[in-house]
Amino acid sequence: MNLQINQPLVSITWLEERILDPNVIVLNATLPKLGQPLSEEAKTKSIPFSFDFDLKNIFKDLDASLPNTVPSPEHFSKEVQKLGVNNESTIIIYDHHGIYSSARAWWLFKVMGHQNVAVLDGGYPAWNKMHFPIDNKKAYDGPQGNFKANYQSHLISNADYVLKSLKQSDISILDARSEGRFNGTAPEPRAHLRGGHIPGSGNLPIAKIIKDGKMLPTSELKEIYGSFDLKEKLILSCGSGITACVIALGAEMAGHQNKSVYDGSWTEWGDGDSFPVEK
Repeated sequence: MNLQINQPLVSITWLEERILDPNVIVLNATLPKLGQPLSEEAKTKSIPFSFDFDLKNIFKDLDASLPNTVPSPEHFSKEVQKLGVNNESTIIIYDHHGIYSSARAWWLFKVMGHQNVAVLDGGYPAWNKMHFPIDNKKAYDGPQGNFKANYQSHLISNADYVLKSLKQSDISILDARSEGRFNGTAPEPRAHLRGGHIPGSGNLPIAKIIKDGKMLPTSELKEIYGSFDLKEKLILSCGSGITACVIALGAEMAGHQNKSVYDGSWTEWGDGDSFPVEK
């Protein structure tokens, strides 16, 4: 019987007890944070039996002008098959920051129709802190998987949809960028972008829902998300589509099911004068 998970987050003890289950596939989705190089440990070390899920060079639309665009279902399927992923696989994703880019990989699997997927709470740092085994990174050399994507287009928003949503009373937007960037008082790391935010959006920096690399308890998340008076539909945005997935993960834990990620995020919205900006 295949192992099924029914929550978006699992603990390191949960994984440690099940890591040898043949149905479990552990993926390392570490990305460097913007403007910060990866540590040597992040480049070379991994949780045993895990393999790189390369968000920077593989699991995105390589022809898109924006930095993190969802790949086609065909491209995604072909590449995860190379990691031994099957349609019935239990996917656990982590990163070397705690919870950061792992949420992006989690969201991509959801977009591709795979529900049996979760983020490792605390990621590599929490695993290492418990003195669980650490391994040198290895490339996958096992049998190819049979994964076939079932693309869920409603989980991704484009700029036109976001623009139309500004006139709709049943949609809320949350932005994961820092308060300074959201308000236009701190510079954008991409120098050509305007400061400010999508009109009417709320600000939820990921630092408010993550403590010591772990997601806050569900009760606290419900309180935080509840403070925004969110409408029936929720759009998550950020700088380039990475941390929007962190607050999407938090929203899922807080019980918000009807949500999508604005893939272009501020890299698209803040570029030029095509879209309205609030400060």
